[in-house]
Amino acid sequence: MTKPVQKYVQADVDRIIMMAWEDRTSFDAIKEQFGILPGEVIKLMRHELKPSSFKLWRRRTHGRITKHEAKFMQTPSGGESRRFRSKSQRG
Repeated sequence: MTKPVQKYVQADVDRIIMMAWEDRTSFDAIKEQFGILPGEVIKLMRHELKPSSFKLWRRRTHGRITKHEAKFMQTPSGGESRRFRSKSQRG
C-alpha cells in the first residue's frame, strides 16, 4: 500500500481527521474546505490512525447518511442546517 502524498501541513491533517470523526460533518464539507475527495480522506485516515482506530472509524462512518450530503438531503431532516465547524475550531 502506498502512502498518500503529504500536501497538507500537520494542522490541516489534524483538522481533516477531526472533521472526519464528526458525525454531522459530511465528506462534501471536507472536500469544500480542503479539496480532498472521500476516497482520499479514507486513505489519509488509514495512514494517520492506528489500525484499530481506523477500523472503528470505518465501522462508524460506513453507510452513515450524515456523512454524504446527497443521501442526507433525501431524508426528512434534509432541510435542517448542518454544522460545518467543530466546537474547537475558531473563526
